[in-house]
Amino acid sequence: MDRPIVLEHGDTQASIAVDAGGRLAQLTVGGQPLLIEPLDDPASTGWGSFPMAPWAGRIRHGRFRFLGVDHRLLTNHQDGRGDDANRRHAIHGTVFARRWDVVERDAASISMTCELTGALDWAFAGTASHRIEVVADGLRCELSVESAGDPFPAEIGWHPWFLKPERLDFTPAAMYARDSLGLPTGELIAPPAGPWDDCFVNVDPVTLHYDRPTASSVTLTSDCDHWVVYDEPDHATCVEPQSGPPDAVAVRPRLTVPGNPLRRTLRVSW
Repeated sequence: MDRPIVLEHGDTQASIAVDAGGRLAQLTVGGQPLLIEPLDDPASTGWGSFPMAPWAGRIRHGRFRFLGVDHRLLTNHQDGRGDDANRRHAIHGTVFARRWDVVERDAASISMTCELTGALDWAFAGTASHRIEVVADGLRCELSVESAGDPFPAEIGWHPWFLKPERLDFTPAAMYARDSLGLPTGELIAPPAGPWDDCFVNVDPVTLHYDRPTASSVTLTSDCDHWVVYDEPDHATCVEPQSGPPDAVAVRPRLTVPGNPLRRTLRVSW
């Protein structure tokens, strides 16, 4: 992995791994790291905070039907152990493990782009754009995808791996029921008690609380109305704002056309 690009504002540093999905490799406040450190495999989905585009989460078996045409993606994720083909899916889009192009950069911000084609046999031309800015009391991100030709189904989001908090303040309105493969059915139900690996309908900020002197509360605010929370691991909690649910091409497809990009924002504050 190349040396990260470091953005700074006051006592905050954001390290950007341009060649590992344009992701936030680490976010440090007053010397306190907030995210899981880079792993041996920079293309792994288990560290930092990476953008997901042109879909978020899984596409069931890497297959979907759009405008009467069947599409098949390469699968890049196996749920569980073994080699059960029924549990192989295309996950987290085409850009999280690829090099992004830097369009603009200054001491506290960076703007990057990545073509959507070139991975997992995604057939629709378009561009993902990601802007990250360090501000006085936090971090601002803007993510978008835009078609360069034909319309296509799209969802976007972020997948941050936060160090394990003591407590999570999260009051979603509803949760998606899951089928035997763990994918949303489209039915909304009352959220049960955690731990979770689920998608929720939520429009309120989410706060992680820590027993530490610096960044003792980390709050995520977004105009996304879907959030995946994965807090089963002992070492980390993922709080993922998304524009739509996993397998959205089947559950709730959204059309993206030229000249009308899908755009969402995220703010992380402490």
